Amino acid sequence: MSHNEETTSVDSALDSLLEQKDAAHEPKVRRTGSFLWRICIGGGVLVVAVFSVLVFAQTPPSAFPSGFVVTIPKGMTISETAVLLEEKEVIRSSFLFKILSLLLGGNSGLKAGEYHFSDPISVYEVAKRFSGGIQNVSEIRVTIPEGLSNAEVASLLVKSLPRLDRVRFVELTKKKEGYLFPDTYVFQQNATEEDIITELTQNFEKRILPLRTALERSGKTPQDILIMASLIEGEARTSETRREISGILWRRMELGMLLQVDAVFPYILGKNTFEVTTEDLKVDSPYNTYKYAGLPPGPINNPSFDAISASVHPNKTVYLYYLTDSEGVMHYARTHAEHLTNRAKYLGK
Repeated sequence: MSHNEETTSVDSALDSLLEQKDAAHEPKVRRTGSFLWRICIGGGVLVVAVFSVLVFAQTPPSAFPSGFVVTIPKGMTISETAVLLEEKEVIRSSFLFKILSLLLGGNSGLKAGEYHFSDPISVYEVAKRFSGGIQNVSEIRVTIPEGLSNAEVASLLVKSLPRLDRVRFVELTKKKEGYLFPDTYVFQQNATEEDIITELTQNFEKRILPLRTALERSGKTPQDILIMASLIEGEARTSETRREISGILWRRMELGMLLQVDAVFPYILGKNTFEVTTEDLKVDSPYNTYKYAGLPPGPINNPSFDAISASVHPNKTVYLYYLTDSEGVMHYARTHAEHLTNRAKYLGK
């Protein structure tokens, strides 16, 4: 039965019912009732039709590009974005997207950024994400161990964040050695070099806050404390040995002695301390603590909170020398002669 036939049948049934009404009102009632019924039917069909169109326009296209990434630069208009999304089959109706974007975002427009679409979503959800700046970028968890140089941090990061420019990261952190705090971080997959550096350095400032008062009372500059902490980080692993070595190194400085820290050579030459030769000890570098007195010009790695704390809180010690045996045990000496005895006994040198 066609739509017209359905309407006629309904009208006939209504007319039959109306014939039972008062004769004086019959013509008027029949005409008025039939007219109103037609309006209701016609309006209902229109509502259903409009609703159906809206539902269709609201649903994602069958060719929705899962895994699609779209970048919205600053200044891109809602209309330009709508056309782009419709062309890429992210939405069916650019018109509906514009209406929804205006309703959701008002005059603030769309948020610039890089948006990731892993699964098909409705045009309403698309507009909601662009208006709210919900980029849906996957997050990457990265643990940065203590004691890595900035170059080593860069190499570690690019393994998890392949879009990161290692050379640029190293260049941007040239004056931030020691300030990239070792910790576990969660970065967005599209994080820039600047984003990551900001996160690391801000974490540094936050984490060392408990040491600020003691640092100010130490009589040493924050930079000197950090440089010493990086040496301690390279030389010892436990809290107690770090505090003891801190006391030894600060004491050697007070006496005008060379620090003679082996941990500088991985930074200078890329060699570990067991690979360093007697000839390497003569390398002409301001970081060579066997050649130049005092602290190196800057940190040699990014030390842990524990190493920084040891630098601020050194043990008061009678020792001036130390060495680590093949099993990682630390041995101390008051004199150079005692130190040579320890070397022969524990290192066979």
